[in-house]
Amino acid sequence: MIKTTLFRKSKISYSISGNGPALVLVHGFPMDSRVWNDFIPYLEHDFTVLAIDLPGFGHSQMLDIQHDMHVMADAVKAVIDAENFQKIVLTGHSMGGYVGLAFAKSYPERLNGLVLFHSQAEADDVTAKENRNKAIETVKTNHSGFAFSFVDSLFDAEFELKFPEKVAHYRSISMDQTMEAIVSALAGLRDRESHINLLTEIEVPVLFILGKSDNRMPFTKIMAQAALPQHAEMLLLAGVGHMGFAEAKEITCKAVRSFCQRCN
Repeated sequence: MIKTTLFRKSKISYSISGNGPALVLVHGFPMDSRVWNDFIPYLEHDFTVLAIDLPGFGHSQMLDIQHDMHVMADAVKAVIDAENFQKIVLTGHSMGGYVGLAFAKSYPERLNGLVLFHSQAEADDVTAKENRNKAIETVKTNHSGFAFSFVDSLFDAEFELKFPEKVAHYRSISMDQTMEAIVSALAGLRDRESHINLLTEIEVPVLFILGKSDNRMPFTKIMAQAALPQHAEMLLLAGVGHMGFAEAKEITCKAVRSFCQRCN
């Protein structure tokens, strides 16, 4: 079922299905909640699954010219408040993981567990910030072209050759997003804060899902972060890039489901 709730006078769209404890799925950049469509049927038997369109993406409306991660986390809270859930497990892919960390900082009492799905806790360094600025200028002139090429960099090379139709599906989702949404998210990604200290303090379990072929989130860098929480688990996958829910759907879904069951 597709529903909306108001947040800062703007509509936030989300799907809800299933029964049981709340499991919130938060998509990455520059996509929307449709990325979870093949994932949800495996989870809704055990959980109430909420898949949210972050502000500006999918059917959710824009809030501002820059959407920082804490604003997006507030939008997530607006959805779970609308559905009267006091506690959730949040699974965030890439940018969605940054949103999850912001949520964990602002609303730790609302969290039972956190899945960082090809995501991590450090802020952008100087080079990364410069690259975000360059990307913003590219998006302003040709946002469809940016989305097209960006998605091609997310998959393991062998997977992309073997399943071009699946890559095309996610490319289509990215190309559906507006220039305004992509720019506002890039600015928010550029200016996000580090949550390394949060990982040392977080009291709920954290699951890291990493791909050995991930060019966006090098697993060797993130493995050190997995040592920081009091309770951390890790799934490291060979032949997987940045899109594990597509490249290794069965094993990643089982890992998320099992983790969420233990958290609840």
